[in-house]
Amino acid sequence: MSLKQSSASIGNVVGPYGEETLVCQFIHMTNSQGSTWFGGDPFSYTVPLLLAQFSLIFLVTSLVWLLLRPCKQGLISAQLIGGVIMGKSCLGRIKAYSEQVFPPGGRQILETCADLGFILYLFILGAHIDLNLVRKVERYAVVIGVSCFVVPLGIGLGVILIVTRAMELDSPTQQSLPFIASLTAISSFPVITSLLTDLNILNSEIGRIATLASLVSDICNYALSLVFGGVVVYLMSKQFAVIMSVICAIIFLLIIVFILRPMITCIANRVPQGHQMKESQFVVVAVLVLICGLGSEVLGQPAGLGTFILGVVIPDGGGLLANKMETFSTGLLVPAKFVISGLIMDFSAIRSLSGSAYGIVLFICYTSKFIAVFIPSLYYKLPTRDAVALALIMCCKGAIEAALYITLFEDGVIGREAYACLLLSMLMVTGIARPLIAHLYDPSSRYLGICKNSIMLNQPDDELRMLLCIHDEESVPTMMTLLDAMYGNRPITLFALNLMELKGRGAAVLEQTHHTNQSWSKALNSLAEKNAGYLVVRHFTSISPYASMHDDVCTLAADQVTNIVILPFHKQYTIDATVGLNSPSVRMVNQNVMAKSPCSVAILIDRGQFLTNQKSNHTFHVCLLFLGGMDDCEALAFCTGFIHNHMVAITFIWIRPWDHVNYTQQTMEIEMVNQFKAKTMGNQRITFKEELVKDAIDTTRVIGSIKDYDCDLCVVGRYHDADSEVLAGINEWSECPELGVIGDMLATPDFHFSVLVVQQQPPGADVSDYTALQPVASGYISSSRYSDCKDDFDSFHRV
Repeated sequence: MSLKQSSASIGNVVGPYGEETLVCQFIHMTNSQGSTWFGGDPFSYTVPLLLAQFSLIFLVTSLVWLLLRPCKQGLISAQLIGGVIMGKSCLGRIKAYSEQVFPPGGRQILETCADLGFILYLFILGAHIDLNLVRKVERYAVVIGVSCFVVPLGIGLGVILIVTRAMELDSPTQQSLPFIASLTAISSFPVITSLLTDLNILNSEIGRIATLASLVSDICNYALSLVFGGVVVYLMSKQFAVIMSVICAIIFLLIIVFILRPMITCIANRVPQGHQMKESQFVVVAVLVLICGLGSEVLGQPAGLGTFILGVVIPDGGGLLANKMETFSTGLLVPAKFVISGLIMDFSAIRSLSGSAYGIVLFICYTSKFIAVFIPSLYYKLPTRDAVALALIMCCKGAIEAALYITLFEDGVIGREAYACLLLSMLMVTGIARPLIAHLYDPSSRYLGICKNSIMLNQPDDELRMLLCIHDEESVPTMMTLLDAMYGNRPITLFALNLMELKGRGAAVLEQTHHTNQSWSKALNSLAEKNAGYLVVRHFTSISPYASMHDDVCTLAADQVTNIVILPFHKQYTIDATVGLNSPSVRMVNQNVMAKSPCSVAILIDRGQFLTNQKSNHTFHVCLLFLGGMDDCEALAFCTGFIHNHMVAITFIWIRPWDHVNYTQQTMEIEMVNQFKAKTMGNQRITFKEELVKDAIDTTRVIGSIKDYDCDLCVVGRYHDADSEVLAGINEWSECPELGVIGDMLATPDFHFSVLVVQQQPPGADVSDYTALQPVASGYISSSRYSDCKDDFDSFHRV
């Protein structure tokens, strides 16, 4: 006997906005409980059907995103397109499929789960908004943000008046057109920052402008919606209940700010630095978020509005809470929300006459929005390509707009045809804009186009400008030892850049920090006071995603005309020289900086604990490995900074082929070595060794012998000639190519000293022939080459 049943009874009834489907759900049809074995259909029960829907949504959207991702498309677009594929426009036309997988009763439960996820998602978006940005908004951001919203809205409304008079449109179309114009004018802050993060340009120049401009545009949108919406509702109803609803909304806002916010902040402050939130703490916060959504619903507002406001008013601790919710909400429930948006879209609803009216208004609004951003950008001296990219960014739509479309459609404010046109235009404009933005705008072009600066190109009497990147305080003591060892040679300006991952906030930060309480910062300041007149320290902070963190490093290096950037190695070593922490994200930053830096780069492999072993003579012993090439020459130029310090000993090891007389060596290399030997002749602290090798085995032997010198720091260049006989075979394997062949060998646990790997030019770069040299002690390269490079750096400026 078949037990096949249905979980709901379905029929058509007259609703407030037309004919609607009425679903009567049977409460006992929840779990199938093995009815499959007796001829039952598990999809007739709500739980198996819901699980099947989530599984199908995940598979289809993941496949679509996999195909669209190389085209720089976003996850939201993939989810919407996945919904279109599964909806009425494609597979939904198959009756058996739509009745089995997405029946009206089953879709109702799916929508409820999706709405719950979206409520949490709005809290996450709110937590990503930093209200402190309001204080940082400059005039150009205000002009671009206001014009981005006001111009398309004003022109759109004007076009609507012309269209409605020129065309005979039905009443629903005429009512929908003003909402089309207002929705097109929106540039949502969370959407824009999410787009910038996806394209890895959040902390770029254009990214920061777009962030502030979208914030201004959002404020304009909220202000106009609040004033216009409240006035219209009151004029239409003229009831005291409208005033009471506004008063209750204000009271609810005060409750969020003065009761819920302190409670969540107190919970966040109890979480130790670097630790995860306890389950009990997370549950309390989640319940408060849901209560906030409930209160918003009771007061007649969307539940997501209350949770969004709660996320906005929470201080930086809100990021920790949002990250905890993000996997469950964004990864599982929110995709269903946008898939449903695609499910209900029906291309066949677009008619010729009204569809043309919608198309004209959308085209004019998007075009005027583009021009409203492009022209002010040119006025504020942005390059044309950057202005085009910024205008395209501000035209993009995302999660917030898609949620507004479906809300207005479900409330009957816009019809099915207007909804389809809005969603289709969003997919087309955003889909075209994203790859164009990626093609037009490359943040690194601002500093890759200028001459690379280096220590070798430094003027004899100029200060040495160094940029130290700090992820944590582990590598700071070793760097302080280096700075102290270079005391007395020439003035040094150190730019200490504290690199922090962007968590819980939507806007990147790059700013100078004048007052900081970190222990390493105080230690650097104390060292500067000790070496007053020779060392100046300036502190900066960068908060950005790891994927684009290198842009802040390179931008600051170009801005401050630094000679060298020093990066910490991505591996940290324990007291017994074994690897402790291993951060792939830090490694990615290092690789990007080495590929795009406008100056020399050095990676510091810090085994700082060995520097604390004070020797009887209290000297700091540096070993310099020299095999030839531009990077080794830069390493030699760096080590000349230790010559004048009587507390530093240097061992210079020159590894040369045994038959080097048969080879033509670069004049610069020979000249620099000869200058070093001549300048340090008779200096008991300087030891010069020339090692002749026949093959890679001899080279490995010489490198292994460095352990016998009891050195504290070994300095070596990154890139060496891959075709050299003395390295044949060694360069066939490398665990860390960013260190080069020799640096990779020295990074193994066999060696217990710190290592500094120096790169002046990336492998394969076009290196000029530096022929005119000056003595090593006073300069490294003739000033003519430096002047050309310095002019390029002086022309580098920021908006």
